[in-house]
Amino acid sequence: MELEFTKRLAAALIAGLLVGTERGWKERALKEGSRVAGIRTFGLLGFLGGLVGVMAHGFGIMAFGLGFVGVSLLLAASYMVSAEAVENDLGITTEVAALLTFSLGALAGVGYTRIAISGAVVAVFLLGMKPVLHGWLKTLEANELEAAVKLLFISVVMLPILPNKGYGPWNSLNPYEIWWMVVLVASISFVGYFAIKITGPRFGVLLTAISGGLVSSTAVTLDLSKAAKRHPDSSNLMAAGIVAASATMFPRILIEVAVVNDAMVRSISVPMIVMTVVAYAVAFILWYDSRNGEKSETLNLENPVELATAIKFGAFLALIMVLANALKNWFGPSGIYSLAAFSGISDVDAITLSLSRMAKAELSNQIASHGIILAAIVNTIVKGGIAIFIGGPVMIRRVGFGFLVVLLAGLGAMALW
Repeated sequence: MELEFTKRLAAALIAGLLVGTERGWKERALKEGSRVAGIRTFGLLGFLGGLVGVMAHGFGIMAFGLGFVGVSLLLAASYMVSAEAVENDLGITTEVAALLTFSLGALAGVGYTRIAISGAVVAVFLLGMKPVLHGWLKTLEANELEAAVKLLFISVVMLPILPNKGYGPWNSLNPYEIWWMVVLVASISFVGYFAIKITGPRFGVLLTAISGGLVSSTAVTLDLSKAAKRHPDSSNLMAAGIVAASATMFPRILIEVAVVNDAMVRSISVPMIVMTVVAYAVAFILWYDSRNGEKSETLNLENPVELATAIKFGAFLALIMVLANALKNWFGPSGIYSLAAFSGISDVDAITLSLSRMAKAELSNQIASHGIILAAIVNTIVKGGIAIFIGGPVMIRRVGFGFLVVLLAGLGAMALW
């Protein structure tokens, strides 16, 4: 037993030294004795927490409570003294890190040594990330922070309270599943939106368009088609961005299928992967031809997480689910394919999620896969039409021919697979 306690105290000491090393290095320029706590103090705090944890075996949880209060009072007094000596220094990071170190030491003392050391590593990582985190906060806009809060609200608050059972015709409407799919689409779009911010125009239209495809490839097509009209000499580059954004739609569909119904992935993966590879190849060729005259363009995509948008998409998804069940029962596979083609005119997410869900029970994987691929093909044709209509005839050879190659490759893969 004594050997076990020794191991726990050693782990507590290690946790304290890990945090103390980061704090001591951060404040290494300060004079000796002017720091609230350095590597030795943090090591001792971890060791003290370990001793309190060991003592808790005999005295119960009260030992930890008294120890935590005592350390808190000591740190509060130290902070008050140092705050008077240093003007405009209201930071309490070191004091909070010290309380955390004591708690991690106590955790090691009661036997959770791995968790304690892992916690210390995470604490060191967060403490060392200050410049990066502050840099993110400086670039974060109010609407983006609001979008993050809304995403948390629709996923963490709204989703758990919805009933998880079917309602309406053919029990098509499951509020929990519908809203879960809304959260999935919003999350993918949210990731794409911030990927655009990270890449930015400094990395060029192509990479920005690839990120934009996660948000809305149709919106990217509209934006870059307008840019092609403004800058006819950069039409190759804008066409490359349009094709690249559309290429991103295919792996986005794969992600949605894999999350909702992973059993379908095998039946849909080959055509989607083929269209993805061919589309990116076409985009790269167009970009290569335009590299000498490249002009940066900023994509003006709306923030993807809005409650009104989420509710509208949820309503549209519910409508697609009811129609899919109705058309399947009335007309069989031809009804599914008709709905997929019609839905693909404006959106592929709703039909993808609906057919993936139906393939779990009342629909074959083959019919569901063909329906999703058909929707993707129709959506690609529509985006080609948008690019040609807005960008002008010059886009026929670039986007139109490029999309034709992509679709023929996808149809060939589907026929062979």
